[in-house]
Amino acid sequence: MNRGSQKSSDETLIEMSRTAWSSGEDNNGFHSNSDKETFQLENAEVDKQQQSKDSVYFRDGVRRIDFVLSYIDDKDGEKKQDRRKVFEANLQKAGLEVETEDKSESEDGKTYFLKIHVPWEVLATYADVLKIKVPFKANDIPENKEIPMGWLFTPFRLPDHVMNPEPDFFTSTFDKSKIDFFLIEDKETLFPASTRNRIVYYLLSRIPYSTEDKDKKGIKRLLNNGTYTSAFPLHDCRYWTRSRDDNCESERYSLYKNWARFSSFYKEQPLNLIRKYYGEKIGIYFAWLGFYTEMLSYAAVVGLLCFIYGVATFDENIWSREICNETIGGQIVMCPLCDKKCGYWKLSTTCSSSWQSYLFDNAATVFFAIFMGIWVTLFLEFWKRRQARLEYEWDLVDFEEEQQQLQLRPEYESKCTNRRLNRVTQEQEWVLDQTPADKAGRFVLCWTTVLLWISLIIASIIGVIAYRLAVFAAFASIMKDSPTNKLEIVGNLITPQFATSVTASCINFVIIMVLNFLYERVAIKITDMEVPKTHVEYENKLTIKMFLFQFVNYYSSCFYVAFFKGKFVGYPGNYAYMFGPWSGLRNEECEPGGCLIELTTQLVIVMVGKQVWGNIQEALVPWLRNWWVSRSARNHPESLYSRWEQDHDLQNLGQLGLFYEYLEMVIQFGFITLFVASFPLAPLLALMNNILEVRVDAWKFTTQFRRPVAAKAHSIGAWEEILNMIAVFSVVTNAFIVSFTSDMIPRLVYQYVHNTGNAASMSGYITHSLSIYNISEFPPENRPDDDENPDWFNAGNYTTCRYRDYRYPPGHEKQYTHNMDFWHILAAKLAFIIIMEHVVFVVKFFVAWLIPDVPSDVKARVKRERYLIQEYLHDYEVEKLKNQLSLNTDVHNDITACTCPTTDAIPKLEVLSDCLT
Repeated sequence: MNRGSQKSSDETLIEMSRTAWSSGEDNNGFHSNSDKETFQLENAEVDKQQQSKDSVYFRDGVRRIDFVLSYIDDKDGEKKQDRRKVFEANLQKAGLEVETEDKSESEDGKTYFLKIHVPWEVLATYADVLKIKVPFKANDIPENKEIPMGWLFTPFRLPDHVMNPEPDFFTSTFDKSKIDFFLIEDKETLFPASTRNRIVYYLLSRIPYSTEDKDKKGIKRLLNNGTYTSAFPLHDCRYWTRSRDDNCESERYSLYKNWARFSSFYKEQPLNLIRKYYGEKIGIYFAWLGFYTEMLSYAAVVGLLCFIYGVATFDENIWSREICNETIGGQIVMCPLCDKKCGYWKLSTTCSSSWQSYLFDNAATVFFAIFMGIWVTLFLEFWKRRQARLEYEWDLVDFEEEQQQLQLRPEYESKCTNRRLNRVTQEQEWVLDQTPADKAGRFVLCWTTVLLWISLIIASIIGVIAYRLAVFAAFASIMKDSPTNKLEIVGNLITPQFATSVTASCINFVIIMVLNFLYERVAIKITDMEVPKTHVEYENKLTIKMFLFQFVNYYSSCFYVAFFKGKFVGYPGNYAYMFGPWSGLRNEECEPGGCLIELTTQLVIVMVGKQVWGNIQEALVPWLRNWWVSRSARNHPESLYSRWEQDHDLQNLGQLGLFYEYLEMVIQFGFITLFVASFPLAPLLALMNNILEVRVDAWKFTTQFRRPVAAKAHSIGAWEEILNMIAVFSVVTNAFIVSFTSDMIPRLVYQYVHNTGNAASMSGYITHSLSIYNISEFPPENRPDDDENPDWFNAGNYTTCRYRDYRYPPGHEKQYTHNMDFWHILAAKLAFIIIMEHVVFVVKFFVAWLIPDVPSDVKARVKRERYLIQEYLHDYEVEKLKNQLSLNTDVHNDITACTCPTTDAIPKLEVLSDCLT
C-alpha cells in the first residue's frame, strides 16, 4: 500500500472517530473521558511496544510530528500549569494539532512530551504569510554539465540522489488563493520537514500564554521561565541506520553516511540535502566553509613551496653562517639585554634561531605576502559568485527585504506598544516606543561596556609584556652558562628569548580563553538591551561586538611582537623603559636575526592552541554530555526509547550555535591573512584543521545535537563585510611585517648598495648591521653585576660591545646618533610599503572588476523565472476569470434553487502575522 492510499483510509478512520466522539462515543466504544484514560493507561506500554522506535508520527501513524515540547510537572508549578493550559489551548485555536505523551511512558518517568502537527490548512496559510516559494513549472533551461576531464573528479563525487534530492523547478511565492497554479502532487510532501518546523516555530514564538496580558507570548519566554524544558523538531531517524518506516525519508542517515563520517573527508558536501534537512541558514554556512577550505588548498600549496624554497636555499644563508662561525659570531660580544641581571653574550649563541628565522624570512616571503593579498581577493570574489548561484538554486533571490519585513523577533514585539505605517510596504507594523534619549543612553551604555572590556584586554597584554621583561632577566641569569646545552636534541634551541616567548605565549593564550568565556555573556546581555527588531539585526549587532573584542583579544599579542617589540628600545646608555626608569623594566630587544621568528612562535601557539581547544569543545564536550544523559536509557529495549526521547537527550544547538562557528573560522581567516608573511605554513595548518572541521561540524550536527529549527539566510551576513575588512587590512599588515619585522629590506639594501664589490654576496652583513658601544661608558644602573657575566668575559680584554642598530661609533663627532644607513633603510622600507600596497590593491581592484558577482547563466535563469511567473500568472488569471464568468451564468439561471451556507458555519483561522491587518 502506498502512502496516498494509506493516508486516505486513515483520514476516513480519523473522521469517523471525531464523529463518534462528538456523539458521545469514540471508535473504541468509550462513553466518558475517564473510561478512555483508564484504557490508555492500561495499554500505554502495549502501544509503545507496537510503535516503531523511529516513528515520527502521531499514534494514528498518519499525522507527522513537526515539533515537540517537553515539560516536567513540578509540585509547586501551578503558574506553569496555567501557562501551559492557556498556551496549548491557543495552539489548537491557531489550528495546530497536539498529542501528549504521559510521563509514565517516558524513559525517566517524569517528563511529558507534547507532540505538535501542523495540518495543511495552517501550512498553506503561513506559507502565504512567510512568502515561501514552491514549484510551478519544471526547469526547461538545459544545463551544460560536461566538465573537461570530469572523470578525474569521480572519486570525490557523491551519488546524484544524495547531491540532488529534489528535481529542479521554477518557483514562485506561494499564494493560498491560487492553489491550483502550483505543481502540487501531494500536500503532505509539498513542504519539506525543515519548512514545516520553521512554520511551527513562527507560530510558537507568537502565541500568547496569558489571558490577562497579551504581551506575554512566545515559546522562548516559556523556556526561560521553566514552563517548558525544551522545544525542538525531530530528527527523522537514527543516524546509523535507516528508518523502519518506509514513509520516512531517512535523510539523517544519508547525511551521516555520506557527509558526517571522517572517512568521507575527500568527498564533496551534499549541500542540497543539507539545505533540505537543516534549512538554508545552516546550508549556507557549510557551503561557505567548504568553499573556504577548497580555496585554502591553493594558498597551502604555495605556502608550502615557499617553505620548501627556504629549506632548499638553507646553505645559501651567509649571514647565519657568519653568526655561527667561531671566528666571526664567536668573537662578537653583544651588549646586555637587560639591566644588572643580564651579562655580556656572544653573537654565536643565536646561531640556531638565525637558521630557524631564515626558513620563514627569505626572498619567497615577499612573493607569498603579495600572493596572499591577491588570493584573498579571488576568494571573496569567487565566493560572491558561488553565493549568487546558491541564492537562485535555493530560492533566496530578493529574500533579504522579506526577512526584514516579516521575521520580527518576539522579544521586540513584546515590548512594542504602537503601530505605524511602513512607507515601503504600506502596511501597519509594530514599533518600539522609545525617545531619542533612550536610544542614545542604550547606545552609550553598550559601547562603553565594549570599550571597557577592550581596555581590560589591553591591560592584560601590558601585564604579559611586563611578565616577559621580568622573566627574561631571570632566564638570562639562569642560562648565562648555557646549562640547557646538556639536553639532547632541543638543548641548543632553548635560549632566554625562546623560553620567555613560549611561556608568555602560553600565558597569553590562557588569558585569551578566559576573557572570551566571560565576554560572551556580557556581549549577549548588552545586545539584548538594545532590543534589535529582527533576527538579522540582532546577529549583526552581536557579530560586531564579538568580533571587535576577539580581534583585539587574539591579535593584540601578535601586533605587539610584529610592530612594537624591538622598535623603541633606545641604545646602550640611553635605554627606553616601559613604565619609566624607576620600574627597571627595559623595553625588549629583538635578536640579531630579528623578531620574525618570535612572531612565528606567537602565531603558531595561539592559532594551533585555539584550533585544538575549539575541536575539543565542539566534539568531545557534546559527546560526553550526551553519553552521560543517555547512560540509563541505553539499558532499555529499543521500543521503549522513542524518537522524541532520543532527541530530547541530545544537546541543544542554541540560537547562537552557528554564530560561534562563523566566529571561529573568521578569526582563523585573520591569522592566515594578517600575519601570513611571518609564517607561510599557516594556510596549511588552517587547511588541515578545516578538513577536520567540516566533518566534525557535520558529525556534531548529525549525531550530537537536536535538529535545529530551520531558518533562511541568503548570505553569510555581516561576516562578509568583516572578511572584506580583514582582506584590505591584511595587505597593510603584511607590507609592514616584511618591512619592519623581517630583515629582508636591510639585507637587500646591503646587498645592492653597500656590497658593491660582489652584488650577489651577503658577506659582512652581520658586522655591518651591528653598532658599537664603549663598555666604559655604561651608566651604573645599566652595567651588569660582576657575578652575572659569563666566565669567558674579561673586562680587560673587551672594551666594546655590539647592539642591533645603525648608529655612529664612539669617538665620532655624531656618536650614538643614527647614521645614513639607518635613513637609507628607512626610506627603502617606506618605499617598499607604498609599492607593495599599490601593486596589490591595483591587482585586487582589477580582479574584482574582472570577475562579475553573479554568473551570466544565473542572471539568465532569474530573468527566465520572473518572465515565466508573469506569463503564467497572467494566463492563470485569464482562465480563472473565464471559468468564473461561465460559473456565474450557470448560477444565475439556478439561483432560486441554491441554499448558501451561513458564514458562521465556516471555521476561521486566526493568522498571527504583523504583515496582515
